[in-house]
Amino acid sequence: MLRQERKDRIRTRPEVNVLLLGQSESGKSTTLKQFQLLHDSAAFHAERIAWRAVIYLNLVKSMRRILESIAPETDAFDDHEELDGAEADVVIVSADGRPPSAIQGTKVPNYDLYLQKLEPLVELEERLIRLLSSPDGEEEATHFGPWGNYVSHFDGSENQPPMLANGHPGAVAARPSPTIVIPQKKQSSSTHQSNGYRHQTQKEVAVHSTTNWKKNFALGGSSKSPKSAHSGEIEGWWEDPDDPVHVINACAPAMMELWRDRNVRKRLREKRILLEETSGFYLNEISRITAKKYIPTNDDVLKARLKTMGVNEYTFMIRDGMNRGVEWRIYDVGGARNQRQAWIPYFDDINAIIFLAPISAFDQTLAENPRVNRLEDSLQLWKEIVSHKLLAKVDFVLFLNKIDLLQAKLDTGVRLNHYMPYYGDRPNDYDSVSKYFRTKFSNVHSNYTPNKERELYIHLTAVTDTRRTKIIIADVRDIIIKANLRKMRLV
Repeated sequence: MLRQERKDRIRTRPEVNVLLLGQSESGKSTTLKQFQLLHDSAAFHAERIAWRAVIYLNLVKSMRRILESIAPETDAFDDHEELDGAEADVVIVSADGRPPSAIQGTKVPNYDLYLQKLEPLVELEERLIRLLSSPDGEEEATHFGPWGNYVSHFDGSENQPPMLANGHPGAVAARPSPTIVIPQKKQSSSTHQSNGYRHQTQKEVAVHSTTNWKKNFALGGSSKSPKSAHSGEIEGWWEDPDDPVHVINACAPAMMELWRDRNVRKRLREKRILLEETSGFYLNEISRITAKKYIPTNDDVLKARLKTMGVNEYTFMIRDGMNRGVEWRIYDVGGARNQRQAWIPYFDDINAIIFLAPISAFDQTLAENPRVNRLEDSLQLWKEIVSHKLLAKVDFVLFLNKIDLLQAKLDTGVRLNHYMPYYGDRPNDYDSVSKYFRTKFSNVHSNYTPNKERELYIHLTAVTDTRRTKIIIADVRDIIIKANLRKMRLV
């Protein structure tokens, strides 16, 4: 039925279907947002206010992650835990192979005080989940439980650290977080007893792609706040006593104090936890984000992290230039390992695939499987996609993404050959490393493609950079439409 509808659309007007692929947190959703920003900026701007809830939740999650990491009772335990569909914060491989939490390090004397000051964020976290999960307020939020009750359930056995695909000691995936899919029926977060404490596993919130989660916060949505007769925009939401801004604003001084604490930052470094490399990182902008009249900027929305179960589809029409009259459909599908089986049905009638590989992740492991290096996983996934016979006539665009993080990482002295020995003694600068990755991914395509005449278009990207990404998207759009026109002439 769906296939027939698609064929009917093609008969009535030209159509280009593009599939965004890549592992979890590779930048697919951000790329989709960039397409929206470029082709329907008015709608994008109108929805920015709706992202407040997600940005607040991202910030609260970072606070929870920090407090769990510096908790005294977690220092003696191993954070390693393998869970399907999980997502973890970035943890870097230990140079000597030891689990980061096993390294005795800096204590945080003010931990209990921070925990007390930030306690209101526990209830706020649940409220935000409730708002995201059920715009009509009919669903019950998932309960994460008190932050102070966390303790690792490591059994004390002498487990060896996980190994990367190349045989090097792997990073412990800092307390992977199983997904909470919302809205659902009433549920509660899993807990179990360990050494007299209640273990509370951090979970990532995910919404179904069909959920209208923006309803509570969008302009003209269900907010109780009055709206301007001239602009239609919400006026004075900060005066609504039920708005989450009041709690997060009141906790702002304590959040900034925690993030600026030298002992906290040192302990995070000792544990190789780099929150700066995670999606939804706003810790350097707490004052601005928590202001009562805060409205998300374009960049804030692009950085926001909200996992979606299912497929996000964005449709737009270009009305000028060589693309005039062509309808574009961009599909963003989940990148976690347990979601990849859903990709195949979308291989039919796809004109192009934009594959995103985060090349800054060479020193990270998968949250789903901490024994697998993230870059090795991208290479393997790339090999499987380019060799797929159903995609033999599909055009491929490769985004070697997160080059800004790659350059920053190399500038601090992190060496690629420590994690990928076959890089050898090549220079460890950005130009050499990026060229190496470009060649490596290109060779995989050349060696495994079933269509030797297919061209591969490679771009080095940082898709959170709107100015540069706008140029790249315009180039990619023209490449795809030209290739599509060539195929139509040959049919």
